[in-house]
Amino acid sequence: MKDYNHEKQESPKLILMGRNAILEALKHEKPMDKILLKRGGVEGTLRVIAAKARERGIVLQEVDKAKLDELTESGNHQGVIGVCPAKGYVEIDEILAYAKSKNEDPFILLLDSIMDPHNLGAILRSAEAAGVHGVIVPKRRAAGLTPIVAKTSSGAIEHIMISRVTNMSDTIAKIKKCGLWIACAGLDGVDLYKADLSGPIALLIGSEGSGVSRLLAKNSDFTVKIPMYGHIDSLNASVAAGILMYEIVRRRKFTDTSP
Repeated sequence: MKDYNHEKQESPKLILMGRNAILEALKHEKPMDKILLKRGGVEGTLRVIAAKARERGIVLQEVDKAKLDELTESGNHQGVIGVCPAKGYVEIDEILAYAKSKNEDPFILLLDSIMDPHNLGAILRSAEAAGVHGVIVPKRRAAGLTPIVAKTSSGAIEHIMISRVTNMSDTIAKIKKCGLWIACAGLDGVDLYKADLSGPIALLIGSEGSGVSRLLAKNSDFTVKIPMYGHIDSLNASVAAGILMYEIVRRRKFTDTSP
């Protein structure tokens, strides 16, 4: 089990604490981004909780008791707390069905390793405004739907469908089979304003630091870049996502489908 004690933890507002509360949540399959366990004390009921969490693919982290005390304030956590998303997740099929119900080509956003909750919230805000049908995020190495994300999204989180997946490569393969083209954002590739962004499309956005992973970029159909004319060679992830999404909007709403 990886030690995440030195990572910044999410806001404590949406948490469950105590062994019975966590067990009941697992029993009824309540969405949880992760479960935090007291370091060195995974025994008895906590061992059962850890096993059930692994069965459901929930991230487990060991932290110091002091961190659990800090997150719960009261300290009455019994060595375990569950961090719950600010909103429930949906299945990818629900996103595709939503696009079909609107008689529109699917427009999906794929986010790879967006760790900053403020960036995620800003991206969700732009995605909802641009009419994106749904956003897909990875289960690991990514920000969850925390209260910070909800606040930064200015309420957009309540109006956009979000799916959380275990394997992004498998997800890309799945949506390709559904007829979507995968456009990867990168520093190299076709100029955004010359690329063919028509039809069913999924836009893949990576983190500011490392961008889209090599494997996911390889699995994409093509790469698009935003032309840069100053001394800086890259943009904030949420700004880049907004520019890319609204170019797709422009193509769909204000011009014909040709680049």
